[in-house]
This record gives sequence, C-alpha cells and structure tokens, in this order.
Amino acid sequence: MGTFHSVFAKILRNHSQKIGYPTNFTIYDSQDSKSLLKTIIKELNLDDKIYKPSLVHGRISSAKNNLISAAEYEANAEIVGEDRMSAKPRLFEIYKTYEKRCFMAGAMDFDDLLFKTNILLRDHPEVLHYYQHKFKYILVDEYQDTNYSQYLIVKKLAAVFTNICVVGDDAQSIYSFRGANIENILNFKNDYPDYKIFKLEQNYRSTQTIVNAANSVIEKNQDQIQKTVWTSNDVGQKIKVIRTLTDNEEGKVVTNHIYETKQNEQANNLDFAILYRTNAQSRAFEEALRKMNLPYKIYGGLSFYQRKEIKDLLGYFRLVANPTDEEALKRVINYPKRGIGDSSIERVIIAANHYGVSLWDIISRPRDYPTDIPSGAMNKISGFVTMIESFRVQLNKVDAHEMAQAIARSSGILKELYDDKSPEGVSRYENIQALLAGIKEFTENVGEDEIGYLHDFLSDVALLTDADQEKDENKDHITLMTIHASKGLEFPYVYVVGLEENLFPSQMALHSRPELEEERRLFYVALTRAEKLATLSYATSRYRYGNIITSEPSRFIEEINAEFLDIANPSRGAGVSMNQFNLERKIGRTKEPLFTTRRNLKKIEDSDPTNEQSATTEINPSDLSDLKVGYNVKHERFGKGKVVGLEGTPPIKATVFFPQVGNKQLLLKFAKLEILS
Repeated sequence: MGTFHSVFAKILRNHSQKIGYPTNFTIYDSQDSKSLLKTIIKELNLDDKIYKPSLVHGRISSAKNNLISAAEYEANAEIVGEDRMSAKPRLFEIYKTYEKRCFMAGAMDFDDLLFKTNILLRDHPEVLHYYQHKFKYILVDEYQDTNYSQYLIVKKLAAVFTNICVVGDDAQSIYSFRGANIENILNFKNDYPDYKIFKLEQNYRSTQTIVNAANSVIEKNQDQIQKTVWTSNDVGQKIKVIRTLTDNEEGKVVTNHIYETKQNEQANNLDFAILYRTNAQSRAFEEALRKMNLPYKIYGGLSFYQRKEIKDLLGYFRLVANPTDEEALKRVINYPKRGIGDSSIERVIIAANHYGVSLWDIISRPRDYPTDIPSGAMNKISGFVTMIESFRVQLNKVDAHEMAQAIARSSGILKELYDDKSPEGVSRYENIQALLAGIKEFTENVGEDEIGYLHDFLSDVALLTDADQEKDENKDHITLMTIHASKGLEFPYVYVVGLEENLFPSQMALHSRPELEEERRLFYVALTRAEKLATLSYATSRYRYGNIITSEPSRFIEEINAEFLDIANPSRGAGVSMNQFNLERKIGRTKEPLFTTRRNLKKIEDSDPTNEQSATTEINPSDLSDLKVGYNVKHERFGKGKVVGLEGTPPIKATVFFPQVGNKQLLLKFAKLEILS
C-alpha cells in the first residue's frame, strides 16, 4: 500500500539497472529539477525571463505525464510548433539536455517515477509478468485524480486478472492542471465491460442544506456519473451570502463574522477555514485577522523540508548516498565556505560537459580528466572529496541517525549554525536538531531485524507530500488555504471568498465547457468542506494588477437553488449589476445586511479603502458603573457592540467589539454607551 510514486519507486529500486539507473538513484523534488533547469537555461545562453524554469518544468512534466520522451517531443511537429508560436522554440533542446543530465546524475524526478515505470513494464515483459501475477487484486483510491501515465500502469498490471476496484468521485476531479484526466473514471465502464458500480451517496459530514445546495450546483455539469448525494444530518442553517464593496472590506467582514460566530457558538479558531481561488487573495484576510488578534495559519507555505538549512544538510546526505547527484554536489561543495569559488565550480561543469561524465568523476579523478582549475582550488576540492569518501565508507555500516550526526558535525554545518546567535540562526540550528531527532525516530521505527540506512531515510523524505509535512494541529488557529489544498479536509465553519466572475470561475477557464465544469467541481469541493455553516462572499470591486476592477457575482451563487440561500441586502450606492439584481430579486430577501457600508464607488477610488466611516446613531446613555463583560451596548458612532473586556475597579476602561470597526477601547468616564442587554 502506498502512493503511486512510493509504490513505483520501490519497483524501480528493484529493477532500475534494467533501464540503466543505479539502485541508489536520487529522487529530485521540484526545487532540484528547477535548479537544474535554471543551470541548463544559463548554459544554453537562453533568456530566463522567456524560458522561466517553473514554466519549462511544467511543460516537461506535462510531456512525461503523457509518456512523451525528449526524443518524441522533438519529433512531434505539433508540440514544437506550439513552442515556436509561444516564442520558446528551444524547449525541446532544454528537455533533451535535462533528460541527459538527470540520467548522468543517476537521478529521477517525480514524473520519472511514473514515466520510467512505464518504460520498465513496456520494455521488459518479464518484469510486467512478475507484477501482474504478484498483484492479483488492485485497488486505487481517488481514481478521478489519476493521469494518463498512472492510468496506463494500472491497466497493464490489471490486464491478467482484471480484479480491479477503483474509488473516486468525478464531482471532485479538480487537478487537470497537474495532468489529472477525468476521462479515466468516466470511461472505466468501457475499459472493463463486466464492471459493477456501487454508489456511495450518503454524506456524513454536512447539513442537509449544504448537501442539497451542492447538488443543485453540480447537476449543471454535463460530464458526470449521475448520483444523488443525501444526508441524515440536521437541516442546518441556510448558506449566507455576503456582499461588500471592496476586497479589503471583504476581509474585514469575514473576520468580524468569524469573531461573532466564535462568541455565539463558543467555537475554536480551528473550527474556521477561509478558502480562496488564488493565493494572492489571502492578503486582505491576513490583515483583518491580525488587526483582530485572531491567530491564523496559511497552508501551502514553506514546509519544513524546503527550508534552506534542511535542504543543505539533505544535500550532503544525498551526495554521500549518490556521488553523481549533480544538484546536491553544486549545493554543498562550498557550504560551509571552504574557498571553492563559483569560477572553479563552473570549470568543473564545463569539464564534465566536455568529457561527457559526471561532476563527481571530474573532481574525484583529476588525473583521468585534466582541467584548468587552479592548483589551490583543486587542493580544496580534493579535501572535500576525501571528506565525502570517508562518509561513504560508513554508509552501509551504521544506521541513518549515526551517519547523519557524523555528516552534520564533520561537514561544519552544525558549527556554522551554532555560531550564529541571531534569532534566525538559532531557529535554523533548532531546525537541524529537529531533523536529526526525526532521523533518530525513523531508525527506531524500522523492523526488528532491519537497519534504517541513510538512503532509506532519503527515499522516505523525497516521497513526503505537503499534507504529511503540515502537522501543526496542536495550535488553535484559523485556516487559510486555496480550495485545491482543502480537498479531503472538513471544518464546521467554511468561508468561500472572492466569488466573482473572472476570479471564480477563473477567467482562464471560460474558454470551453470542460474547463468551466472543472471550476464548478472546484466550487462543489469548497462548499462540501463545511459541516455546519457555509458562507459565501464577494466584492463589487477588487484591486487587480494595480487597478480597481468592477466585479459581478459568480454564476455559481446564482446556480444554487434560492431556497438554500440567505443573502444580505445589497449595500447602497455601489451600482448593482443586472446579474446581481436578478439574483437578489430571485432570492427576495429583506433582512438587515450582515455588513452595510456607506461609501460609494467614487470614495473607494479616491480614499484609503481601509478607513471606515459610520453615520451617527441616536442613543440613550446608561449608567456604566455596573457594566459587565458580555453586555450588549450601543455607541453613537460605532453602532451596536459587545463588551469583551473591562479594566479597573470600578470599571475605568472597556474593550468593546463593534462588528463594523472591530475592537475599540473606551474610557467610561467619557464614553456614551447605551446598555441593551
């Protein structure tokens, strides 16, 4: 049992020599791949603003997921023509060089774990026969997220016995940008005519209102397996729809709503999630949450294993396990600094390209491969080689923890970080210690008769997913993440924000029905993350690319049956669009708005959108000597609020939460408050 990548990595470890790779091949993560691509782009004298490493990496990844090798890529006139049309005619050349360099370094990237498995099973029928008879029953989870490469491997392995069970929800196929193909699950019945289908239609998570609302949206999709999801849970509250004038106001309104819900429902921060279509939307919510002193965490940020100091030490581990690992060698050869300059490293690279060998061959066998590297630099390089070779002698004699400690000490990394007494340096040193502690735990958890070696630990680390790395559930924080990252998670209270045309659905997804249907599935996923209450929000104007853009509500709001919605009255003076007018007329609500602003669009353009003005409210001031925390009060400027804190005896200062402006501290000697209850 394991992920596609981990299972096929094990198969490749057993048979990699059949396709020309060492059994201890390195697995490059996306950063390693992009680093190598950046080097290649520079060596080919190409403009990295046109040939952006991340873009090139995505193009190569897409090709591999469709089982297109570098040679096939170059020979495909249509693909090369597309590259030429996009002003990137030498992409095939980068792909060819990248493929060659990975092979020379004894390295596979993540896509290779599937790509090379397909080659192994295609070119070596005895291996295919072995695994076809070893795996008589095959079960695949999340089948709607499989790509062509995964689909083909599964189909080959199941070809003999056809005992295959797949589980998936076509309504949650949202990863086409990663190569996932919804046709795999939709066409399963064509691949296996004797199939049986079992529809798992009961939702145990959400209220009836949320389930029915999600059904009313997803039924608009044409490409789907028909099913009717239901739940025996409570009916629950209607889905709230909040309208604001700007994205900054949206951040404040959602934050205020979270605060109120927390107080009213006695909820924890961990019960709340804010989901958005793009990462850039998080800013307004971060600012608002900080002002309200509400702790939050953005998921999808820099994970533990992507931090520089961790990558540096892992670079040493990788180089010791596999000296031909080019990216690891370049990363650590002069860290900590040992006087090996960039010019010397460039000469090593040039020599390796000239002789057609690895960088390690050049520096470990200088007599076989003469270079023009100065003798002083060569002596320092020789010292580095001696150190790595001394580690390699112990590689299969001691466990991963003992090996890792020796490398951390002898390489100088521990001393380098220990000597840095800045807060950042202390933090980096603590991270290294945490890594070493994790390696010790790894060695203690292997089988009784086994030893966890360093290369075993490296395989585990390389196959970690973001979700595996994000285990910080002990802290009570509000969750912020993209909808894509939220799949599989659940929260009592979910806010789906930025529901505007050209944002969600994305403007890039409006060119074809399949693209729009994937956006609708994404909205379905967002809505069904909620257990108790789902809230939708949108702004009628938004800063995008430095300008204010007028927005209209997403079609997805309108696609929800009106009976499941609770929409606030629109704010006045914002210029209601016809789309929105029809929506609000259809829903027919006359409730008080959840948030009312008194600024018009002109004021948005001319003033700081974070400044809030409020009209004067008539009040009857009360005697405040007996004011208590929890009392509801009314202020002439800030409107209705709740007392959340008192200082002094008798009370001298009160902290009052006002939904429109947040917390305010008031001196009771001067404050005019009317006690409501």
